[in-house]
Amino acid sequence: MDRRIAAVGLRTLSTIIFAIALTMHQAPAGAAAEPLTVGGPFALLAPDGTTVTDQTYRGKWLLVYFGYTFCADTCPLTLSEIAAALKKLGPDAANLQPIFITIDPQHDTTEVMGQYTQSFDPRIIGLTGSRQQIDTVTMAYGAYAVSHKTGPGAQDYVMDHSIYIYVMDPQGKFARAFDADWSADRIAAAVRELMTQSRQGESPGEPTSQPR
Repeated sequence: MDRRIAAVGLRTLSTIIFAIALTMHQAPAGAAAEPLTVGGPFALLAPDGTTVTDQTYRGKWLLVYFGYTFCADTCPLTLSEIAAALKKLGPDAANLQPIFITIDPQHDTTEVMGQYTQSFDPRIIGLTGSRQQIDTVTMAYGAYAVSHKTGPGAQDYVMDHSIYIYVMDPQGKFARAFDADWSADRIAAAVRELMTQSRQGESPGEPTSQPR
């Protein structure tokens, strides 16, 4: 299948899933609107083998992206843009923690994840865990992942997955989401704006808006 066609199909599917999540959280007419719940408690393994939780990163803004190390294009491109955005943020990058969570824990061990994320920027943390742990955090974020066999071998597969970068505020609440095709400049500018709004006591964006 042409990669461009596949990417368009995946982006369309992810948008549909995100829209369904929004619809499920909409209040009935006349009722108070409930905030969209994205994210939640998790316990996963860091590259050094230690267990980290959502509480580990309290006090920092998070960029959370789901993918896998065998990903041919979307994941490496997205992580490259995140790495470049960290450089563009300068001192503000100290208040930001990018997290890459695997959707393929059978292959993506702590060692594999550590080597992979280090190749982009040592500040990006790769997290893995048991299948149950990964399913729990994937569900909490409303992320999507499905494996497809491409041949008889153990490594003959690809995975369709969500392509959003989830932004969580320092209190662990969902702030907004970026599309995975955002440039480093756009990511850095949006993150800096959220940080500025937070320092000024303003509401950091609309949590229930779809990524643009």
